[in-house]
Amino acid sequence: MSARAATAAPAKGRPKVDLDATVERLHRLGLGHAAERLSERLGAATKDELAPHAFLDRLLDDELTEREERRVKTSLKLSGLPTGQTLGNFDFAFQPSIERSRIETLATCAWLREKQTLLIQGPPGVGKTHLAIALGVKAVEHGFSVSFQRLDELLSALKRDNELPWSRLRRKKYLNVALLVIDEMGFEPMNRHEASLFFRLVGYRYGRGSILITTNKGIKDWPELLAGDEILATAILDRLLHHSHVLNIKGRSYRLRDLEQAISLRQ
Repeated sequence: MSARAATAAPAKGRPKVDLDATVERLHRLGLGHAAERLSERLGAATKDELAPHAFLDRLLDDELTEREERRVKTSLKLSGLPTGQTLGNFDFAFQPSIERSRIETLATCAWLREKQTLLIQGPPGVGKTHLAIALGVKAVEHGFSVSFQRLDELLSALKRDNELPWSRLRRKKYLNVALLVIDEMGFEPMNRHEASLFFRLVGYRYGRGSILITTNKGIKDWPELLAGDEILATAILDRLLHHSHVLNIKGRSYRLRDLEQAISLRQ
């Protein structure tokens, strides 16, 4: 063997590359997932003869993907959105009055960037809450903060916080999230005090953040819901509907369908 070949040949017994120091540095930089995947990615890069920058890109993609999954998981938990209801498992075939293309457009969340309102109205059981939750999930996935509140829970919070100084009140989640989802409006009318608090909420969020409301009442019935005050109802609707989308669902109840199916199976 020539002297040059002897120099180029790897020395026998040379230790493998020690990754401990690199793993430690990754952890110190807050790149914990990249640290966990380093050895695996390095092995794959060697096998596939990846260029150094390609190896680094894949390692950083691992870190970014894990961070995004963690962000979405945490944000969903903080939002209060019920789990399990997505656009993927919504039965569009059962509700032909709902244009799937329109829902898919709303799922892009462009309306949230414009701080618009979405009103989903229809009789009980037609999928209003399912759609509201599914669109809330999409909002979280797109990076928007979300708070899901049933109307009775929201009104309780508004009354409880009524005497707070403004410096504390404006930090409340229902005021500062990008999307406030209000579910089940219309089952019980508000009293005058509740209607006034609701007006203050809508007035503050107008132009600052989006509201999504599900209701079993048509717009013409809102004065009845708002303590019978037509002037107050008009003021609220004027703000809600100024920049808005309205989905009017007409169809059968999912719950009645499921009940009918259960009964038929027993016969």
